[in-house]
Amino acid sequence: MNKISSTADDILHCARSLIVAGGYNGFSYADIAKVVGIRKPSIHHHFPSKVDLVQTLVIQYREAAEEGIANLERTVAGPLDQLRAYIAYWKACIGDASAPFCICALLANELPVLPDEIALEIRAYFRFLSGWLTSVLTRGVESGTVTLAGTPRVEAEAFMATVHGAMLSARAYGDTTVFGTIMDPQLARLSA
Repeated sequence: MNKISSTADDILHCARSLIVAGGYNGFSYADIAKVVGIRKPSIHHHFPSKVDLVQTLVIQYREAAEEGIANLERTVAGPLDQLRAYIAYWKACIGDASAPFCICALLANELPVLPDEIALEIRAYFRFLSGWLTSVLTRGVESGTVTLAGTPRVEAEAFMATVHGAMLSARAYGDTTVFGTIMDPQLARLSA
């Protein structure tokens, strides 16, 4: 991917914050212009439309997740430890508000009204995450460190849904610790 300019990075960062706060339809280029301190035509220079902006944001989000998972795979040995590290990442992000919610999970809620270009990228993120979780659980079963009630694929989907649901619950309760309260027993349940 080409290096994006500092202004474009600022626009993307702002858009991400605004999406977390209010969803796809909860912000406009005027909102971004005010926060970033630029004029709307400058935003259009980098991202001709809101679809272009959010599509770019979701692509970058997925690429960062892919890179993060690849790094996790290189640095954390066992499948169960990889799941723990994944959950620890989200606990930290939710706890310090650096990334209080998965952008793709948040936008997935809006899929019926999102442009197709954005929906396609969100689905690609979910397919990636599901595939990774399925592979981790499969390796865990093969190594004897993970116990599953269903197939690795079904358990991966349930785990992913639980992670995203735990994010939602933490937000609903206004209590960042709720995420761990929900996810810690899930990890314990998978432990052989």
